[in-house]
Amino acid sequence: MAKKAFDALRALAIASQALGFIIIITLETLMGDNARPWQAVTLAAMVVCALSVALVRHYRANKARKMRDQWRHGDDE
Repeated sequence: MAKKAFDALRALAIASQALGFIIIITLETLMGDNARPWQAVTLAAMVVCALSVALVRHYRANKARKMRDQWRHGDDE
């Protein structure tokens, strides 16, 4: 099966991680050591976003697998 040229989930994952790192660096620059709690919150949001993307990717792969299995079993009958 050919892959799409543009993967929206991959783009979302890359964008969210890049934005998170930019926010973490900006907080350090502006607030110094006082930024630590906010950086932790940002990191937690990055992890939640990454896990969400992984969950959606897993769901889509399982759905595609089930569709392929149904299609193959439909040809056998």
